[in-house]
Amino acid sequence: MLFSKILIPKCREVSSDIEAVSTKLMIKSGMIRKLASGVYEFLPLGLKALRKIENIIRREMNAIGGQEISLPLISPKSLLIETGRWSVYGKELFKLMDRKRSEFCLVPTSEELITDLIRKEIKSYKQLPIMLYQFGTKFRDEIRPRFGVLRSREFLMKDAYSFHVDEIDLEKYYKIMFDAYTNICIKCGFKFRAVEASSGSIGGSFSHEFIVLADTGEEEIVWCSCGYGANSKKAECLRDEQVKEKELPIEETFTPNISFVEDVANFFQVSKKKIIKTMIYIVDKNPVAVLIRGDHEVSEIKLQSLLYASEVMIADKQIIACFTKAPIGFLGPLGLKNLKIVADLSVIGISNAIIGANKENYHIKNLNYKRDYSVDVVADLRKITIGEICPKCKRNLRFSKGIEIGHIFKLGTKYSKSMNAMYIDVEGKRNFIVMGCYGIGVTRILAATIEQSYDNNGIIWPANIAPFEVVIIPVSYKNEQIMEKAEKICKELSLKGLDVLIDDRAERLGVKFKDADLMGIPYRVTISEKNLLFDNIEFKARKDGKEGIKFFKHKDLIHELIRILKV
Repeated sequence: MLFSKILIPKCREVSSDIEAVSTKLMIKSGMIRKLASGVYEFLPLGLKALRKIENIIRREMNAIGGQEISLPLISPKSLLIETGRWSVYGKELFKLMDRKRSEFCLVPTSEELITDLIRKEIKSYKQLPIMLYQFGTKFRDEIRPRFGVLRSREFLMKDAYSFHVDEIDLEKYYKIMFDAYTNICIKCGFKFRAVEASSGSIGGSFSHEFIVLADTGEEEIVWCSCGYGANSKKAECLRDEQVKEKELPIEETFTPNISFVEDVANFFQVSKKKIIKTMIYIVDKNPVAVLIRGDHEVSEIKLQSLLYASEVMIADKQIIACFTKAPIGFLGPLGLKNLKIVADLSVIGISNAIIGANKENYHIKNLNYKRDYSVDVVADLRKITIGEICPKCKRNLRFSKGIEIGHIFKLGTKYSKSMNAMYIDVEGKRNFIVMGCYGIGVTRILAATIEQSYDNNGIIWPANIAPFEVVIIPVSYKNEQIMEKAEKICKELSLKGLDVLIDDRAERLGVKFKDADLMGIPYRVTISEKNLLFDNIEFKARKDGKEGIKFFKHKDLIHELIRILKV
């Protein structure tokens, strides 16, 4: 392919509102263009890389028995009404209406579509298990799309769904899919971690996220060398034992204008660990009081999982006023009526705790669990903090930033029950089909690769994702001998299945080198008249500095590239 014949528009200056390094470099190198907020056009260079990622994923899916299909971009409202997600998904669900005034949405994920297909086509246990997958464009109407294609409104992903007779069969296949996702990450050249995660709006009993480690990532994970790993919102927190004190009598204390935990601790001359915060949440439209220790924060993900909820949000002042006359900062568990009370593990071990008195400017001290108050549920409800230990081996946990590129779920019968997808077993009985769901973001992989691998000069692609593995740079494109050599090398490498770009532009050599580095092409071959006199060809790997330049004879160069690229 000649550089002069392919659309690779350069953009030296990028808008200041673009935050992600990956998006900046993709725009500068001519891979993408921004059409609207969260919507991007993929140009030839970008699309070539996307297709290579697709093929890595496709090979892994086919290797574990997957069958590729293609589902519609839009879904009728009726399907999402069956599962309840029409309202649960909220404003991110992009809704539209056709000329007949029938309502649809642009699918954010395809659980309803695939379950509808299966319930129509699968009738017997003899047809199970089965796994279907697709590559499709998805749309989520993000409020403030940030980080470029890492969190865009329109994106390309692979979603797969498996269907089983029971949980045992699902568990077996879940492990197979886990290994397949691990292989995908390895083949994309990632430094990554697979961690336990929340299932979110998709639902299900158990899930793992595949996180590419990158300082620019918006996800935080905790992990241990023993193999344990979890999203920080989901990570298990151990209960720290507190010294049991002699129980003192309850005492109400006047605390004028003192509502923040730190101020309350200073007023009473105690640690924040002695304070119990009471917070009111709305969980699927029902109020719930959550008790958490003063030095901890509530994990809404854990609360949602504990109560099997679709939606969790902090209550506003008006709702709080319905249950207590006190303003925020003076709430407590005593006297609360008509709402469920759940407590974090750390709360019930506090002796002589301090709480809000449910009265403005007053707190209560010397509160003790069981003697003075009770709760409906005690569970791990807090966010993990730096310095805590692994729940498996008791060593210190490590914290890392990363980018989620894949998520696998055990859905169980969540969708098959709501949509009545059943099969007839060997005894002739009807049972709900057990499901698994496995998503991976193709455009996110593209961006995450760059976020993990770039330098001041541009992108550093792994060879199996790079739009072109090799760029050939003739020092003089007008020199027939040089161009003949460039075309010969290009032809030989292309016959081996490599994508090769010849930079035939009328540009200075420095500009060509700079553009090759910006585009991240892994290997650069430079042909000059001087070197050809000695049958030498200059060779350099993108990841190497100036000291990485080598010289090869023609045949030796071909052999070296074939060896490196394993073709």
